[in-house]
Amino acid sequence: MDKITSRENPLIKRAVKLATSSKHRRAEECFFVEGARLCLDAVRSGTPIELLLYTRRGSDRYPEAVETLREAAAKSVEVDEKIMATLADTETPQGIACLCKMLDKIGGAGTIKKNGRYLALENIQDPANLGTTLRTAEALGIDGVLLSRGCCDRYSPKVLRGSMGAVFRLFIKEEEEFPAALRRMGQEGFCTYAAVPAADAVPVTAAQFGPKTVVAVGNEGNGLTETAVAACAARVTIPMLGRAESLNAATAAAILMWEMMRRG
Repeated sequence: MDKITSRENPLIKRAVKLATSSKHRRAEECFFVEGARLCLDAVRSGTPIELLLYTRRGSDRYPEAVETLREAAAKSVEVDEKIMATLADTETPQGIACLCKMLDKIGGAGTIKKNGRYLALENIQDPANLGTTLRTAEALGIDGVLLSRGCCDRYSPKVLRGSMGAVFRLFIKEEEEFPAALRRMGQEGFCTYAAVPAADAVPVTAAQFGPKTVVAVGNEGNGLTETAVAACAARVTIPMLGRAESLNAATAAAILMWEMMRRG
């Protein structure tokens, strides 16, 4: 195929929809990845690459990356610089993008470990918070993250970029019924904790975190729902000595995960 120069091209129209619409990503079970590093992360994680889009400048700047991606992709197409700029979610696009198959749709998403440590996120709305939390979870060695259906799309460009590729490598499971999932894990022997801003909750420094633990963190503005809190066996809180009433969701999750992993 010759170089694509029109945004009306069907491949470009599809890429635009996948880059901008969670609805289309769910319907097609496919998502858009931008940038040399993230595209290579996708390949190295075993994610199927349906389509590679690259510009001449991108190929000249990242020849090894483009060659690796060409070998992995089912199809590769050169596009005009202006076309790539319309697709890109960054100010200075690198000229490389891919359409990838969703990780939880290819049969290799993994399973919950019997003695693992898990973070459970309910209704996180900010893609930056979700991306940062996933990146931190991977860095600290958390075994996986459970997401409620109310969380923002983990396959959105902002989450992918904020996670620094953790979306490809970390065990992530979306739960249709979040409180029910917490209750189920409790029945399976996991210690389940609800993170709440309450003075009568167990301070995080005193919580008995060990193997087989789940800590649930809620929405940026409203915290966990009452049903999610009730589904957990205990409540945990991060004591604050300053005047702030609450912490950013990603910051709170980072502190909780650090304490979970620090106990060995």
